[in-house]
Amino acid sequence: MFDQIAHSYDLLNHLLSLNIDRAWRNKTAKLVPAGPPEQGPILDLCTGTGDLAFTYDRVTKGAVPVVGADFSREMLTRAAKKAAAAGAGERVRFVEADAQALPFADGAFQLVTNAFGLRNITDTDKGLAEMVRVTRPGGRVAVLEFSKPRNPLLGRLYNAYFRYLLPLLGQFISGSRENAYRYLPASVLKFPDYDALAEKMRAAGLTEVRYEPFTFGVATLYVGVKPGAPGA
Repeated sequence: MFDQIAHSYDLLNHLLSLNIDRAWRNKTAKLVPAGPPEQGPILDLCTGTGDLAFTYDRVTKGAVPVVGADFSREMLTRAAKKAAAAGAGERVRFVEADAQALPFADGAFQLVTNAFGLRNITDTDKGLAEMVRVTRPGGRVAVLEFSKPRNPLLGRLYNAYFRYLLPLLGQFISGSRENAYRYLPASVLKFPDYDALAEKMRAAGLTEVRYEPFTFGVATLYVGVKPGAPGA
C-alpha cells in the first residue's frame, strides 16, 4: 500500500495538512534536539520519504549522522533521491528494515524518532520495545503522531474532514488501489493517544514520559528517556 502512494506522498502530506506538517516536524526537532555527535547518530524510524530525517540533518547542520529506516522500498527510493538532490547523501542514509526487528545494535542511537508511523506497525508494543532497545542509555525516544482533538467543536470538524474530505482527496490524487487514504483516518481514530500512548511508552521501559499537543491536538509529540547513565 505504501509503495503505491510513494509517488504522491509528499504532495499529499503537505496538501492535506495545509502544510502544517512541516511546522510539526520543525517543532519536534526544536523540542527534542540532538546532542553532540559523540553521543551517536539519530534514527528516524518509519521515515517514509525522509522529511523528519532531513529536518534533523538541517538543524544539526549535518554534524550528527542520521539514519532513516522504513519497510517501504519505494518510499526509501524517493528519500534517497531527495538526499542526493540536497547534497545530504553522505550524512543521511536509508535502510530498509522491519520496525519490529531492527537490524541495529543495542544502544546504537542517541535519539530515535518516529513521525506518523507508529500506528502503522503491526504490534505497537513490539515497535516501541525495538525503539527503546536501539536507544543508548540516557537517550530519548520521540513519537510524533496524529491524535484526536479534545475540543468538542473542533473534534466534530476534525472528524468530518478526516472521515470524508481527506479520503476523497487522497484517493483522487494518489490513485491508490488499496484505499490508502481511507486506511489513514481509520487507523488514527482507533489508535491510542494522549495518556494511553504515554502509558505504552512507559511500559516499553521509558521514563520521564511527557506529551505536547500540536495544533489543538490534531497531532501530539510524545517524548521519553531510556533509563541509565550514558554509555552504561
